[in-house]
Amino acid sequence: MTHATRHPIETADMAAIVATPGLDWEPLRGRTVCVTGASGFLPSYMVETMLYLNETRGLDIRVLAMVRNRAGFERRYAHHLGGGGRPDLVCIEQDISAPFTLDEKPHYIIHAASQASPKYYATDPVGTLSANTLGTAALLQLARASASLGFLYFSSSEVYGAAARVPTAEGDYGVVDPTSVRACYAESKRMGENMCVSWSHQYGVPVKIVRPFHTYGPRMLLDDGRVYADFVACILRGEPIALKSDGLATRSFCYSADAVAGFWKVLFDGADGQAYNIGNPDGEISMRGLGQLLVGLYPEKGLTLSYVERPQGDNYLASAVQRGAPDIAKARALGWNPATSLADGFRRTIESYL
Repeated sequence: MTHATRHPIETADMAAIVATPGLDWEPLRGRTVCVTGASGFLPSYMVETMLYLNETRGLDIRVLAMVRNRAGFERRYAHHLGGGGRPDLVCIEQDISAPFTLDEKPHYIIHAASQASPKYYATDPVGTLSANTLGTAALLQLARASASLGFLYFSSSEVYGAAARVPTAEGDYGVVDPTSVRACYAESKRMGENMCVSWSHQYGVPVKIVRPFHTYGPRMLLDDGRVYADFVACILRGEPIALKSDGLATRSFCYSADAVAGFWKVLFDGADGQAYNIGNPDGEISMRGLGQLLVGLYPEKGLTLSYVERPQGDNYLASAVQRGAPDIAKARALGWNPATSLADGFRRTIESYL
């Protein structure tokens, strides 16, 4: 099936990513690319980029989509699977935390499999940290054995902990308490980064690291417990937005198509063994401000913003960080710049579900 079966907003996003100034897609021509967590929000946009390139530029990229369960893959890529599917998209059902072998030698590996939602940090900390450590080690070994041309590791802005400086540059590390259960994510992402640079140093694996800040867009899970996902779900249901805090903490939000263009830019043009912030410092807003922005986008719905107590027994482990914003000078030096405003990005996100 063709890209015409995608949601029009997704198709427009793919066109924007592919047209990003300074991005040369020729390194992918005729290559095999393994993407872990391929049913997930951001990695699926990486997969869709390559399928779109095949459709529009005939690059003949073979995508190995590694997922934990086939059912999730079939839901995410249903629009590509009619009529017997497509030969450039191969589903590999595999928990990367468990030992595995791969018959093919991928030219590029994009490791994005991770439980990124705070709702999992309390209920499955072991599963959360395993993908970032055991899985990373297995994939780095695969990259070494395959003489891969590039390895992109999805880390997180959580590695900064309580950042020493905001906006936060790549060297501004703060405190993470390793005895806190919530640290299962940040500490394992930190360890994954060190694995990457260690394999690069010792074995020459060409690793690049991206640290996404808060990213939103079409097909993000609306039930994963994150505040901004809850807000979008409320708008779609026509319900008042309920804040479970004072709403004064700020975060910087980056639209997914902008972020994905940044990920590709780092993979192709970033320095080996280096980490790059990918976020939008111009998208910094308080949670209260974001709720007001979303309510204001749809005045015809007559929605309101209210404050409620977090329900007893809620497993969500809230962050203690009051302000989060990236310094993206390093990524900008590669030629990448986020371009989508908060109002446009959230409007596109909400309308992609309609």
